[in-house]
Amino acid sequence: MPLPDPSAPVLLLGPLLRHVDPVSATVWVETDRPCQVEVLGRRAPTFCVGGHHYALVVVEDLEPGSSTPYEVHLDGNRVWPPQQSPFPASRIRTSGGPGPIRVAFGSCRYATPSTVDVDDQIPPDALDAYADRVATLPETEWPEALVLLGDQVYADELTTHTRRWLSLRRGEPAPPDSEVSDFEEYTRLYAESWSDPQVRWLLSTIPSSMIFDDHEMIDDWNTSAAWRREVTAEDWWSDRISGGLVSYWIYQHLGNLSPQELAENKTWQAVLGLPGDPDGVRDAEPLLREMAERADAEPTSIRWSYLRHWGGALLIMIDSRAGRVLDESSRRMVDDAEFDWIEAAMHRAVADGVDHLIVGTSLPWLLPHAIHNIERWNETLNKRHEGHWRGRLAETLRQAADLEHWAAFGHSFERLGRALTSVARGEHGPAPATALVLSGDVHHAYAAALVSPDGLDSRIHQLTVSPLHNQAPHPIRVGFRIGWSRWAQLFTRGLARSARAETSGLQWKKLAGPYFGNQIGELVLDGREARFVLSVTDIGQEELKKVLDLPLTGA
Repeated sequence: MPLPDPSAPVLLLGPLLRHVDPVSATVWVETDRPCQVEVLGRRAPTFCVGGHHYALVVVEDLEPGSSTPYEVHLDGNRVWPPQQSPFPASRIRTSGGPGPIRVAFGSCRYATPSTVDVDDQIPPDALDAYADRVATLPETEWPEALVLLGDQVYADELTTHTRRWLSLRRGEPAPPDSEVSDFEEYTRLYAESWSDPQVRWLLSTIPSSMIFDDHEMIDDWNTSAAWRREVTAEDWWSDRISGGLVSYWIYQHLGNLSPQELAENKTWQAVLGLPGDPDGVRDAEPLLREMAERADAEPTSIRWSYLRHWGGALLIMIDSRAGRVLDESSRRMVDDAEFDWIEAAMHRAVADGVDHLIVGTSLPWLLPHAIHNIERWNETLNKRHEGHWRGRLAETLRQAADLEHWAAFGHSFERLGRALTSVARGEHGPAPATALVLSGDVHHAYAAALVSPDGLDSRIHQLTVSPLHNQAPHPIRVGFRIGWSRWAQLFTRGLARSARAETSGLQWKKLAGPYFGNQIGELVLDGREARFVLSVTDIGQEELKKVLDLPLTGA
């Protein structure tokens, strides 16, 4: 066997198959040096940030409903698939074919099994197990999409492997509570999370859509105005948020965009226009750092939310972290202009006759009733007593207990409810069969249904799946079980009323759950029919076990 050429570029991460529509696809890679990346005859040069090299290849002129195996070449040398891969060939499958649409989803993936301490007692990785399952299925049963709803990496909860790496990089022992501090350290997290063979193959073959949550930056990210005042005063914050947002833009956000959106994206077009030095290096770091600093200081300067189409289904992915309005008198999960964009997307979708309207948001919209009531109570106290001791106490509780879901942004909670119910009444066009909210974050799974107001022509559901690879501590398991109980609901409703918190006209009930362990969900959409399938791994159970197959439509 000939020895590898030491001068040839090496594929470090990827390929990741990202945006796919009936006629085009994008493929993302990270390489060890500047080079030309080729996929199915289409080429793209790499760009560089902090000594790391990336490319996004746009593959166009594909056939609707087609399935095309592909390879990745760097400077003409084939680097993917591996010579001895146990997995089927990576392929681009465009939408438009027959059969039901399958959308896999989940959130919260803490590194990979090989880097996690056994003492952590984390169940087997559901994403690894899912990749093994998909690889054995006929291609016609593979999912059309994988939706990752936050916490693809953990910047504030590091594995022993990463702490050792940090110790070498920083020249001093990294303590157990170490966190990453800059772009270079963020790249380590993605390498750790996306390098295992199962997930690498899965991401090369199933188109993925992603959105961030707090742990990709820092725990409690943008919880409140008080939190933000405290953190922005720290001298380490600038490098931390810049590194986090630049790495997110490269590793996740860029692949969320369609070819048309890429052509209209000023930042991406500026990256493409960068000149190369004599070694072919196109340095995008100053440009992307400026983008990240502006995005943190002026959230309206960039929209992280986006759309995805799958046949008769539309996904509206909402940024529920970076674009928050935090002033206590006018708290919003997203600002009013972005909510206008969300509602306009909903109205266009139903006017076009979409069968299933899907909203993706890392944080659940419909929570267990007791937790919803506590968050409404807490927000009311913070608003009414801001600057006084009661307000400071409420803020301490908000940060300690992570009271920052949609319920803690009451105006936005109600506005999303109005938007979904107006669509479900058919006020903007034929009502879809379902309006589904997909979420993660809370380290367990459940399904809930909106039951009031009644008279809706669409079924409105909250489907929550988390984690892919992490664990739910015992207090969380107890708290979320209690949170659905009637007595806890009555007690916390009284608590909220005592603070004169605004009550909601929306009512919902739990259909299934809570489920614990590592897990992955699937939507199965067949015309106007829909099902929610949940599979789980647990300690001593390596393979996924189906625990729920819930019809979302019909009687």
